[in-house]
Amino acid sequence: MTGSLDGQLVVVIGGSSGIGLATAQQARGAGARVVVTGRNAERLANAAAEVGAESAPMLDLGDPDRLAQVFAELPADLDHVLVSGGGPFYAPIADLDFDEALRVFDEDLVGALRIAKLCIGRVRAGGSLTFISGTGARRPGVGLSVAAIGTVALQAIAANAALELAPIRVNAVAAGFVDTPLSARLLGDQLEERRADLRATLPIRRVVGPDDVAALILHLMTNTALTGATYDVDGGQQLLRH
Repeated sequence: MTGSLDGQLVVVIGGSSGIGLATAQQARGAGARVVVTGRNAERLANAAAEVGAESAPMLDLGDPDRLAQVFAELPADLDHVLVSGGGPFYAPIADLDFDEALRVFDEDLVGALRIAKLCIGRVRAGGSLTFISGTGARRPGVGLSVAAIGTVALQAIAANAALELAPIRVNAVAAGFVDTPLSARLLGDQLEERRADLRATLPIRRVVGPDDVAALILHLMTNTALTGATYDVDGGQQLLRH
C-alpha cells in the first residue's frame, strides 16, 4: 500500500546538499515535516531555510556521542529516516591510507549500525530507514576496493536490519553517477566530459540528478510493502560494457 507523507516527520541525515537536500525538498513538498543535519554550518543553515526545516542540528557521523545526542533531542515518534553518507572513497591498494579507510568504514558502516540501533523504539511501526549506497561493487576496478566493501556491506546491513528492526522498514538505494556538488568536487575539470559521456552512452540519454534519486527514496518511504532490499538508480549505467 502506498501512503502519504502529509504531516509525517522525515529526518534527513546529510541533508545540506545533493541527494539529501533533494529528498528534504521533495518530502517538504509532499507535506512532510523535515529535520536536516549536516557537518557544514553554512550549507546546513541555507538548506534548513530553503526547506523550512523544524530543526537543523550539526552532525558528523564519525562522532557517535553527537549522533546519540541528536537522536535524543529529536521528537519521540519519527516516521522516516534517510542516511546520506559523505561520499565514496577511492584509492588503489598500493596507495591505501589504512587510517582513512578505517575512518570511512566507521562512519559509513558502523555508523549505519549505530543509526539502526537508535531507530529502535523511535521510528514508528511501518516507518522507514533508508541508506544511500553506491554501485561500486558491481564491477572490479583499480581503486574501488574500499568503495566495493562499503557497497556490499551496506546492502547486507539493510537486509539484516529489515528483519531485526521490523516492523520498521529498512532499504538501501544504490546510486550510480549522480550530478551533485560532490561529484563536481571529485571530478573537477573532468566533470563536463563525464556528463557528455553519460548523455551519449546511458540508455536514458541524460545524466541522473539528485531529484531522480530523491523520488525513489520518497517511494520507499510511502510504499509500505518494501523492506530489506537494495534499489539501483543509475540510468542503466550497469548495462554498459565500460
